Amino acid sequence: MPMNLRDKGVLITGGGTGAGRAIALALAAEGCQVGITGRREEKLQETAGLNSHEPAIQFLPADVSDRDEVQRLFDWAAEKIGPINILVNSAGINVKKRATKDLSPEDFDRLIRINCTGAYNTITSVLPQMRNRQDGLIININSIAGLRASLLAGVGYSAAKFAMTALARGFANEEGDNGIRLTTIFPGEINTPILDERPEPVSDQRKASLLQPEEIGTTVVYLAKLPPNAHVAELVIKPVRQRFS
Repeated sequence: MPMNLRDKGVLITGGGTGAGRAIALALAAEGCQVGITGRREEKLQETAGLNSHEPAIQFLPADVSDRDEVQRLFDWAAEKIGPINILVNSAGINVKKRATKDLSPEDFDRLIRINCTGAYNTITSVLPQMRNRQDGLIININSIAGLRASLLAGVGYSAAKFAMTALARGFANEEGDNGIRLTTIFPGEINTPILDERPEPVSDQRKASLLQPEEIGTTVVYLAKLPPNAHVAELVIKPVRQRFS
């Protein structure tokens, strides 16, 4: 029987746009107490305004790569949301100049900080309360680039996403005995604003053939409704027409 998600406390990073926004709206529709964060307050406000369900989506701007800001975020979440039953790491970036010959050291560092270190910061912040309850679900929105490197993704993004894969596997192995499940979703191409950072523009026709953010939201709801004893460690989801092998 699917789990009832009503009143579950949820914190989502990268909740202002794309997959993070769709996940927030999907979980809010299930009656969750949803909090979102991201770097741009106006985008977070837009997400909250799109929610037609109760309770309202709460938001606080924060940079997940900054540990002081993450601490402030979790202090805020404790007051506004209560216990965090589900953490979703959806914050992520790429850059236009992503080939090795073009990628700057500063951009490489930024890719690692936001895509990988940001997830480390939020996971280590939520683990103490989940350990105390012997229960919790953490979902990382990774990328197929976290399973195999590609010219399209670029060396910095692929390195960050591979690191995020190892991070999740390590935490999952360590925390399973504490009743904590950590799931990595490896999406293929999604129609989100990150496409604007592609070296070549993506046509509207091409965007329509990709995964849509709402499909990631539906996937997260499915995972969240599984019984606490069921652990989906990793899940690949891609557009039908995108090759995987």
